Amino acid sequence: MTLVTTGELVSAAAAEGRGVAAFNVITLEHAEAIAAGAEQAAAPAILQVSENAVRFHGGRLGPIAAAAAAVARASSAPLALHLDHVVSPALLHAAHDEGFSSVMFDASKLSYDENVKATAEAVRWGHRQGIWVEAELGEVGGKDGGAPLEAHAPGARTDPAEAAAYVAGTGVDALAVAVGSAHAMTERTAALDHELIGRLRDAVPVPLVLHGSSGVPDGELRAALSAGMVKINVGTALNAAFTGEVRAFLDANPGVVDPRKYLVPAREAMAGTVAEFLGLLG
Repeated sequence: MTLVTTGELVSAAAAEGRGVAAFNVITLEHAEAIAAGAEQAAAPAILQVSENAVRFHGGRLGPIAAAAAAVARASSAPLALHLDHVVSPALLHAAHDEGFSSVMFDASKLSYDENVKATAEAVRWGHRQGIWVEAELGEVGGKDGGAPLEAHAPGARTDPAEAAAYVAGTGVDALAVAVGSAHAMTERTAALDHELIGRLRDAVPVPLVLHGSSGVPDGELRAALSAGMVKINVGTALNAAFTGEVRAFLDANPGVVDPRKYLVPAREAMAGTVAEFLGLLG
């Protein structure tokens, strides 16, 4: 199937009152598993490559982007390519040539004024290229090995009035907000602020994005969708499924050296996780 755009998938999900999931791609097996899981669930999905993943691949975006795009084109499911948590202007500017229809530009570590300035510039550039741009306001903790933010720490929640001003000042197409989730959670124990999600939905004219969804229980995710979340980012849950299968296989078969023997069950486990999340999102 021809690659679709992130903007198309998110807009359709918002119009239909459901969510659309974006899954992190680190290896070819991740991309294949996301496509397989989307086919199992008969649902669209977004394949997203983060700046951290690009760094893992020696700073080269091209190979992993080409692999993800090839997998998406060969799939029967509607799939889009998204470049996630981009800090580097050079990586941002490589997005269009590598087939990405969207970028999450991450200036969340900057002061509010500098965040607005940098993000507005990224949006202007992106829109000239036909690229849909997501940004983040408030800090979703746990990125790059950092600890999750304490629930009442400064920046741990996105202020609706500030969010409205931020969207107006930057022109972003979607806004990732801090409402109680955290990156890299391996247990699904996060409790979201659903009242705040509703206030943010009412305050901004663009779709809301939930980062760190791997740590959010099913009921919390359903409630978040009802409150106004649209794009749901999932990464750690795939890695946990992958690593768990590899570890179990090698513990049971310590003499095996052919990686295909353990990558097959690892890929299948990730595909199952993808299908479960997609089923949950409707």
